[in-house]
Amino acid sequence: MTDLLKQLRPEMTSLLDCFSTPAVLLCGDYTVLAANQAYRRAFGDGKPLQGRRCAEIMAEAGFSCQQSGNHCPLDTCQQTGEDQHVVHTHTSGNTQIDLYPIRNERAEVVYFLELLNTIPADATHATPAMVGQSEAWREVVRLIRRVGPGDAAVLLLGESGTGKELAAAAVHQASHLSHGPFITVDCSGLPETLFESELFGHEKGAFTGAHSRKTGLVEAATGGTLFLDEVGDIPLNLQVKLLRLLETGTFRRVGGVEPIRSRFRLISATHRHLEKMVAEERFRQDLYYRINTFPIALPALRDRLDDVPLLAAAILQRIPVAKGLQLHADTLQLLGQYAFPGNIRELRNILERAALLADEHWILPQHLPPALQQQGMPPKQDKHEKISGVDAIVPLADLEAQYLRWARSTFGGDRRSLAVRLGVSERTLYRKLDALKEAHGLE
Repeated sequence: MTDLLKQLRPEMTSLLDCFSTPAVLLCGDYTVLAANQAYRRAFGDGKPLQGRRCAEIMAEAGFSCQQSGNHCPLDTCQQTGEDQHVVHTHTSGNTQIDLYPIRNERAEVVYFLELLNTIPADATHATPAMVGQSEAWREVVRLIRRVGPGDAAVLLLGESGTGKELAAAAVHQASHLSHGPFITVDCSGLPETLFESELFGHEKGAFTGAHSRKTGLVEAATGGTLFLDEVGDIPLNLQVKLLRLLETGTFRRVGGVEPIRSRFRLISATHRHLEKMVAEERFRQDLYYRINTFPIALPALRDRLDDVPLLAAAILQRIPVAKGLQLHADTLQLLGQYAFPGNIRELRNILERAALLADEHWILPQHLPPALQQQGMPPKQDKHEKISGVDAIVPLADLEAQYLRWARSTFGGDRRSLAVRLGVSERTLYRKLDALKEAHGLE
């Protein structure tokens, strides 16, 4: 560390104070070289920080790096040499950690810049964090961070309940339009007769019941993000109107004449196989290419079971009836073996039910649904389990004769070797085979 401090240029330490969020410069052995004022205010305890391990400093501030299965991003950064972006879950809230390797003129990694953004526990419900440490989930976060600052249309793909709306909100927050509105359109929940009116609005008197002008969701999204959830459910005859909006940036209210311009960031999501729908002419090809500029596939929960402890801890913080409850190790083991066909939405339902059943501080295996409890039990033996090749109860002598006949005909070695395989003496085998030859004519 002393050598690194000698090499550390003054401008690098002063650069840390350019960050408004807590920032710290680390060695490869997790010790602090320098920290900015925001870091000292958030995590400092009045003692010098230089030379102390970052985990020790965080722990004293109430942010344990080992809690709830949190994984240190510095380990991965040293192994891969790549930027790391993770979320740590703590009892006092969540911490977004961004870690960047700093290289010298020979492209050798010498320092690590760590930026931290704490999310208070009381704000986790309003702004849920992207929780996960698995490789599959880190790839999702990496792609969101890559596409967020731009204007490219994003298509989120994945099964129902994998967190597509959360990912859409994360893209919006990373966008330069983050201060604008985030408007969600549930394309599967809108009847075809109302879809156009909800999306584009209508003028007074446009149809029976239109007693006043209505602003559509597209117009409401101006200056922000329009999120089309389950875009694959948009009726084919209305897809052309959506395509026209995306190509021209203008639309007309139902019953209106004047074109209205709307500028927004488009994010779409679907659990359907859109390429297959295009091939079957159930989804317009030109619209598909419009919304599919930057696809992001969200993994099913069964493909990221390592994240279950983190997800469960974060979800419990957002369930009012689960206040003060913790998951027992046996409960976590059962959850970690389950396939979760309903993904994260199912996990939340399981935990909310378990929280209602728990009486003390622990959520135990008996508080889980029966299907999860049974998967941890040894399989029941079938009372009528059959033995291969035996269809009925027969005398043991007949069964032994049948087996010896089969063993003699299929074994390629001599009788001495066969006796060794059968676990009997050679003399015993000769005696049994001679008796079998006399009784059944075995050659």
